[in-house]
Amino acid sequence: MTYQPDRAHGAPTPSVTGEERTMMLIAHLSAPASMLLSAGWLPFLGPLLVWLFYKDKSPAVRAASAGAFNFNISLTIVSVLTWISVILTLGIGFLWAIPIWIVLFVVMLWAHIRGAMRASNGEVYDYPFQIRILS
Repeated sequence: MTYQPDRAHGAPTPSVTGEERTMMLIAHLSAPASMLLSAGWLPFLGPLLVWLFYKDKSPAVRAASAGAFNFNISLTIVSVLTWISVILTLGIGFLWAIPIWIVLFVVMLWAHIRGAMRASNGEVYDYPFQIRILS
């Protein structure tokens, strides 16, 4: 495989091995799995664990897991703010909260599937709407 640009850092990343590709896929797909297992509250846990274990082993896995983590932190913040609006409005906020949560879920699935498809090709996916905490 040829060099793929790492858009998060602007430097090229070398071709990835099979193990790195697998860990990149796990970083992308662990977020929806973490979300389902935690009832929507911890979608960032899976990518964080991949980042912690592989941050020093592979630049490609580090970039993929950091991107997935940052993206999910952004969505979690929006979801928590939506919950706060529901509580502050004594339940009236469900009128806008339910459509917001549906959109967040669809965007999350779309982004993670797209990230997994890129990872299967050995490429790093640059997530939209991310607050860059990890790099």
